[in-house]
Amino acid sequence: MKNKGLLLVVSGPAGAGKGTVVKELIKDENIRLSISATTRAPRGTEQDGVEYYFLSREKFEETIAQDGFIEYAKYLENYYGSPKKPVEQWQSEGKDVILEIEVQGCEKVKKSMPDCVSIFIMPPSMEVLEKRLRGRGTESEENILRRLARAGEELPLAKNYDYVVVNGALESCVEDVRTIINAEKLRAERFSFDI
Repeated sequence: MKNKGLLLVVSGPAGAGKGTVVKELIKDENIRLSISATTRAPRGTEQDGVEYYFLSREKFEETIAQDGFIEYAKYLENYYGSPKKPVEQWQSEGKDVILEIEVQGCEKVKKSMPDCVSIFIMPPSMEVLEKRLRGRGTESEENILRRLARAGEELPLAKNYDYVVVNGALESCVEDVRTIINAEKLRAERFSFDI
């Protein structure tokens, strides 16, 4: 019984550790990460096609016009979007696909793909979140303050997700997300009973 792969939407404020959690999850050969496209500039050693597809604003808007994204959103003056084609291909092969996206994008995915599983990665506290953002060493003070303000707007939206997982200890957080994935795969409505 080959079933369609799950579509997992993972969100959380910048600094919550969602990227680190996702890196652990995709070590499983059955889980793929949808690489988002963005108009923001690469940070540090980021490479096109690895962490993101770095697109010009014109190319991004052209792809929007061609209905080439599952979702897209504007965040801090840049576009972010999830290309549609690879996600659909992986799901048809039975692979689970993670979209690591902003809360705006999650709302759009839930409307267009209601069978997705949404998971909000929550920091243990605002103090820990600020410490993580400052520890990156990649952000200006202005950006840190903007990200903290944005986190204050995003945290109350966690109630709109199927699951909320607090990322205090990485191993525990990753295990909680794996438990969610395993439980979702056992839901009766996901089975094909043509035996």
